[in-house]
Amino acid sequence: MSGAVPSGFLALPSVDAALAREVQEDLEKVEALLHESVEASDPLLTEAAGHLLAAGGKRFRATLVLLAARFGDPAVPELIQAAAVVELTHVATLYHDDVMDEAEMRRGEPSANQRWGNTVAILTGDYVFARASEILADLGTDAVRMQARTFGRLVQGQILETAGPAEGADPLGHYMQVIADKTASLIASSAEFGATFGGAEPEITATLTRACDALGTAFQLSDDILDVASESADSGKVPGTDLREGVLTLPMFHALRGTDPADERLRSLLGRPLSEAETEEALALLRPHPAMAEARADLQGWADKARAELASLPEGPARDAFESLCDYVVERSG
Repeated sequence: MSGAVPSGFLALPSVDAALAREVQEDLEKVEALLHESVEASDPLLTEAAGHLLAAGGKRFRATLVLLAARFGDPAVPELIQAAAVVELTHVATLYHDDVMDEAEMRRGEPSANQRWGNTVAILTGDYVFARASEILADLGTDAVRMQARTFGRLVQGQILETAGPAEGADPLGHYMQVIADKTASLIASSAEFGATFGGAEPEITATLTRACDALGTAFQLSDDILDVASESADSGKVPGTDLREGVLTLPMFHALRGTDPADERLRSLLGRPLSEAETEEALALLRPHPAMAEARADLQGWADKARAELASLPEGPARDAFESLCDYVVERSG
């Protein structure tokens, strides 16, 4: 063992220490492959493609690949490549997302579009996708098919988010479908990749995929709640980003469904771009609002759904780690 010190979720006391060290060691191999894979002959492209990788990130999806493989053979060398593929896919989408959202910051650093412009950011995202595809090709046609299916859902989720709900459609239902396609799909595929390449039984692979689909929804809901609940950027999110940009998320949908005249001012602030002063006002009104408790109840429901799937898996440190993840996504939202 290299003596790697587990970080992030793996450092939780509820995660088996030996398992955490093993996964952390594999994550270091994934990290090396990620940086190696985005090197290009052009210095600008190398710098731009490595920009978000260098800024850090939880490597949550790669961790899921490596954990899911523990239900089979975690020593299969292709697992490092599979974990790199899902992370590169995620990172590539961030380049494109930041252009569409006109984002100024990402992972505490200026976004690529702010630093180099939209054209370079879009092309960099394309390049990272291409590098993921090159690694994917070495994993076989089944892997390519899984990735293509997931990529289709990612694009569909982005289009749904961009277009907004159709006339007469339930906005909350639309929001949940965007989460399912844009976030949960890649998290579910991470588990599918890990279990598949680890040689887990098909029923176990299917169960892990369903569990992580629910977990992926919970993860995004947790992020959306954290955007309101957090009072500092220490969590990795600048508080009130969604409110400031006029983006509706779960707590806001619950607030908008209310009819109490006392909440009229809050409702008037939701769903439109806000000034800094308005953002602070909206945060002060929303944080103590019952809508937050409703949103947390929904988050708990999705985490419970994931846990119910996990209950049928073989007992052991890997299942315990996945169950701890269910607690983690709830607790991180405050």
